[in-house]
Amino acid sequence: MNVAELVGRTLAELGVGAAFGVVGSGNFVVTNGLRAGGVRFVAARHEGGAASMADAYARMSGRVSVLSLHQGCGLTNALTGITEAAKSRTPMIVLTGDTAASAVLSNFRIGQDALATAVGAVPERVHSAPTAVADTVRAYRTAVQQRRTVLLNLPLDVQAQEAPEAVEIPKVRGPAPIRPDAGMVAKLADLLAEARRPVFIAGRGARASAVPLRELAEISGALLATSAVAHGLFHDDPFSLGISGGFSSPRTADLIVDADLVIGWGCALNMWTTRHGTLLGPAARLVQVDVEQAALGAHRPIDLGVVGDVAGTAVDVHAELDKRGHQRSREAPTGTRWNDVPYNDLSGDGRIDPRTLSRRLDEILPAERMVSIDSGNFMGYPSAYLSVPDENGFCFTQAFQSIGLGLGTAIGAALARPDRLPVLGVGDGGFHMAVSELETAVRLRIPLVIVVYNDAAYGAEIHHFGDADMTTVRFPDTDIAAIGRGFGCDGVTVRSVGDLAAVKEWLGGPRDAPLVIDAKIADDGGSWWLAEAFRH
Repeated sequence: MNVAELVGRTLAELGVGAAFGVVGSGNFVVTNGLRAGGVRFVAARHEGGAASMADAYARMSGRVSVLSLHQGCGLTNALTGITEAAKSRTPMIVLTGDTAASAVLSNFRIGQDALATAVGAVPERVHSAPTAVADTVRAYRTAVQQRRTVLLNLPLDVQAQEAPEAVEIPKVRGPAPIRPDAGMVAKLADLLAEARRPVFIAGRGARASAVPLRELAEISGALLATSAVAHGLFHDDPFSLGISGGFSSPRTADLIVDADLVIGWGCALNMWTTRHGTLLGPAARLVQVDVEQAALGAHRPIDLGVVGDVAGTAVDVHAELDKRGHQRSREAPTGTRWNDVPYNDLSGDGRIDPRTLSRRLDEILPAERMVSIDSGNFMGYPSAYLSVPDENGFCFTQAFQSIGLGLGTAIGAALARPDRLPVLGVGDGGFHMAVSELETAVRLRIPLVIVVYNDAAYGAEIHHFGDADMTTVRFPDTDIAAIGRGFGCDGVTVRSVGDLAAVKEWLGGPRDAPLVIDAKIADDGGSWWLAEAFRH
């Protein structure tokens, strides 16, 4: 066995989930080492798609994923997806070949460590045969315990070295719970006891803490909201407000503005979640609970910052309020769902209103679904109108706000949760950017529903720049359904609600190929969430 094989087998024994990538000479042997260790490898058509697959798989499965890349150009092709994962603190190993130290004139030679650092990933390296296992374990431990995306460089000359005799591979535990300081627990309990209209906003750090947050909300009288990435966390709770931020319904926004105490649980309270602060009433006191001190007050001044994990803090504060005999009643909100908000239907002249499309799809598609979202003007519609069963039914890769990541995201999420129908909301721009991965979805026989909100333009720019010359961001209409069929998908063009009968027909069939829905959408004048974002 050589070092490359050893690294692959070590990661397998450490317990990584699936691996994704494009195999070249620099990562061929290590990829086979992963496979020999029992790790599933998914071959993508482009490294960028593979990066988004690995990112989404880790988010939805709760296991560290692997992205396997060739040195140099393999890494640069994947860089946007790696940046998204790094900004989202996705536990992921980017396993990439690297040129030998002596190959200073190699065409593939770039500063891979510097690239990792530049995008927020952690650079690590396999230095030699004797240290190969320790180097690999160190990278894995960083990914798991610090929730980081780690770039593990494998120089070609080191890969080829003979592996040492059997080396024991240690068990690596997940991050240790961080319990809050008792004094901070008492202060937070004081604020909740004084509040008349508290609202919880749960973010990425709260995705595994629904039960303790619900129980604390019940005793404290709080209403429950989430950031976009935690959408679905309180799906079936009568006191849920849905998403806080640009995707909030008018009623949800009013209730959050009316709060006299807002607590961000594992939530940054950034400009998107608070609509640039306009969702926070002038008299509201703000609290953040996070495992990292640096996150507290990073985006706006707060009245109290508590260092602690969400579940443990919620449990401790609940115990403190219970000890005091505190119990506040609350009234279940109504009218917070976008699906219940009346609107003027813009459908006609061969185009369907994106709200009408989304609402009808919400009725048609099975409730047990996995919704993934690309970026763009359209994105509020599937995010707000397509309900999800829980926080593991929504994958939102938007930390870098890049279009084109959606198709890879949907494939990775689908492989992490094969028990649910995968659904992708994507604009025509993002679809065309990632179209090569349609072949991957077809090859893997994923029953993926791809809803293309097709306005034949980069919609955000159309609405952002007003009366400017738009020739650079408008395009000829394309037959996206036919493109899908060319890859082996089923394809349907939707111009009216009646055309969605074909979706019902597909759902009733074998679902042995993805379905591409080319929805010719009416001009919305700039979606509500984007108008809100551009106002500031």
